[in-house]
Amino acid sequence: MQMFLLRRMVTLVPLLIGVTFISFLIMNLSPGDPTAIYIDPSMGEHTQEMREAVQRSLGLDRPLPVRYALWLGRLVVGDLGYSFVSRRPVTREISSRIMNTVLLASASLGVALLLGVIIGVYSALNQYKVSDYVVTVLAFIGLSMPNFWFAMVMILVFTGSLGWLPSVGMMDVHVGPTILERAFSVLQHLIMPTLVLSLAHMATWTRYQRSSMLEVIRQDYIRTARAKGLSERVVIYRHALRNAAIPVITLLGMSLPALISGSFIVETVFAWPGMGRLGVGAVFSRDYPVVMGVTLFSSVMVMGGNLLADVMYAVVDPRIRYR
Repeated sequence: MQMFLLRRMVTLVPLLIGVTFISFLIMNLSPGDPTAIYIDPSMGEHTQEMREAVQRSLGLDRPLPVRYALWLGRLVVGDLGYSFVSRRPVTREISSRIMNTVLLASASLGVALLLGVIIGVYSALNQYKVSDYVVTVLAFIGLSMPNFWFAMVMILVFTGSLGWLPSVGMMDVHVGPTILERAFSVLQHLIMPTLVLSLAHMATWTRYQRSSMLEVIRQDYIRTARAKGLSERVVIYRHALRNAAIPVITLLGMSLPALISGSFIVETVFAWPGMGRLGVGAVFSRDYPVVMGVTLFSSVMVMGGNLLADVMYAVVDPRIRYR
């Protein structure tokens, strides 16, 4: 296992470099000029001179490969540069928001995985019954529903009509000073973004868990366990569920990129102060250093999640051994 982890971590390095290079290339070749935020168009004839001066000060007058090589060199020593907009170090901008994104993604992952597995097992054990058809229809609706549209519906119903939940930010402005009050405020703000971000993943895992459970409960060792007189609860939850969870673990690693990318939309709609919202704002303002920093951290999180999924294979299925 140690050698497998070492090989995987070594192969992640060129993959990460490739991701950052493509992102850097696309961002710099796309239309727009980041110097526009520094220049007043009313300056008239001096506008072009000012633009060239700003480009030199930001290093944008150098060739693209040189700029990428300089960025990569600073990355080795942990320097991601400074934001064009806030003038603050990119590491500080990201570090102040990354835990908010981790909180939202973790909550969404937990809700989707827990409900997806439970509903999928229930649907498989009630195959071709009314409840199974209801779950199937709802799962397809969840898969087809866009995140931003569902978010708008949630805000309209639970904030606009019922007034039950807040829809903006992470914490109330006038929240009390105690830890319990602050935690309760964060929980209230977390409910709707979590449900929106977890909907499609929960629907997907429900379908996969149902199919996997139906395949497992027809295996010979399940019939043997029942023939030995074991209770149905022991047969399902000790013998069948553990083997049926392996495809879900595969899907878990594949779903992490969608969770991270989905958080960009959800954080923007709900004004959640996370890394996704920071990245969207940086794209619109042409803030290259922040975009590259957000891309780097998002890529590391996605690659780490896929590596964790491989490790979980061996934990769930003792027959799998990595060398």
